[in-house]
Amino acid sequence: RKFQAHKYLEKKEISASAGLLKKGEKKQQEAIECVDEVQNEIDRLNEQASEEILKVEQKYDKLRQPFFQKMSELIAKIPNFGLTTFVNHSQTSALLEEDKEALRYLTRVEMTEFEDIKSGYRIDFYFDENPYFENKVLSKEFHLNESGDPSSKTTEIKWESGKDLMKHSSQTQNKAGRKRQHEEPESFFTWFTDHFDAGADELGEVTKDDICSNSLEYYLEEDEDEGEEDEDDEGEEGEKDEGKEH
Repeated sequence: RKFQAHKYLEKKEISASAGLLKKGEKKQQEAIECVDEVQNEIDRLNEQASEEILKVEQKYDKLRQPFFQKMSELIAKIPNFGLTTFVNHSQTSALLEEDKEALRYLTRVEMTEFEDIKSGYRIDFYFDENPYFENKVLSKEFHLNESGDPSSKTTEIKWESGKDLMKHSSQTQNKAGRKRQHEEPESFFTWFTDHFDAGADELGEVTKDDICSNSLEYYLEEDEDEGEEDEDDEGEEGEKDEGKEH
């Protein structure tokens, strides 16, 4: 009887512990659900903030347009402005010599956000008449669909006979052998045919965020570097002269 009573008490204790555990789990679950509700409220406010920020961006994008237009007209008067900005930017400086010659005819680069900024933007490259292609404007558009998947579409380049720089680039790489093929950069103009990963388009992002937004900074960078080199040369010459005097 003592043994049976002991067993009975053990079962009762286990049952009580299980009850406490279930009660604790229930409270924990209720707390998690409350946290989830609060998080949903935060997400709702974040979404509302994003919508309002977007409206502000759209407003100021329209206000900036006349200034960008004026800047484009002024830039068109400066020889090799477009080429220089691309050469001076660290992420676009590795241009083939043939590309540099073609980009000498680049007069300006413009970026236009679509009316619904979330849906994408377009970059337009304006060219003077040149011996490489017939197009006066080469464009690339970046689109985001409703599910957020990126895509792009571009102008077809109408190359003059024997002037297709993308073919020249490919031939040069093939002649140079496999090792050099990996080192040799592709032609700048392959960007207008590359739609593989529109969401990770480095050249598009650099052009949009740097070249179009602050082109003067990159245009002047070369002059500043040259000025620093001249100062260094003058300093070295001064040190040599002082050494001779002693």
